[in-house]
Amino acid sequence: MTPLSGNPIAAQLVAARKTQILDSAIRVFAEKGFHGATVRDVAKAAGIADGTIYIYFKSKTDLMLGILDRVNQTETRDLDLGQAMVGGYFEGFIRTYIRQRFEAFTMMGFDVFRVIVSELLVNADLRTRYHAQIIGPTYEIAEAHFAGWREQGGVKGDEVQLLLRCLSGLMMGVLVLRMMGDPTLENDWERMPDVVTDFILYGLGGKRA
Repeated sequence: MTPLSGNPIAAQLVAARKTQILDSAIRVFAEKGFHGATVRDVAKAAGIADGTIYIYFKSKTDLMLGILDRVNQTETRDLDLGQAMVGGYFEGFIRTYIRQRFEAFTMMGFDVFRVIVSELLVNADLRTRYHAQIIGPTYEIAEAHFAGWREQGGVKGDEVQLLLRCLSGLMMGVLVLRMMGDPTLENDWERMPDVVTDFILYGLGGKRA
């Protein structure tokens, strides 16, 4: 168990250590792949003892889940989505939010994203835990906010669960194409957040108000 002890300073130190470890895990996984990397490799890259990692992460799978949790921005997701309901800021929020999501993957690097996707496809335990601990709760949060946006007229449609998965699939599909080296996306990657946002908000034949 992580030694938080209810102390804010201790919590900050723990968060900093976990960030250090996950930063190192990202570099190691990108270089060696999930199966080629060891906890010892991650510890060496982080400049800490092997045993220190096990204080914060029980296994390589937990390290991978930590990376996925970071990319998902789980800790701030509820607050971030809630801001879209304040002051009629829906479109501006969505545009900023999608850009931040693209930037998160770009900063992490597409080499490690390739490792993550590959491992999720073949590792049933990781996939199950990812859905239970990260994706499932995230969808629940999004569904609640989606209902609020619909009441305010920001979005349309009754199939909330399916619509959210359509949006997730659009984002994931674009990221996978970029990961595979699509030349158009490589050349115009900076424009993609706005292109995706316009498509979500206005569709193929829609126009901005």
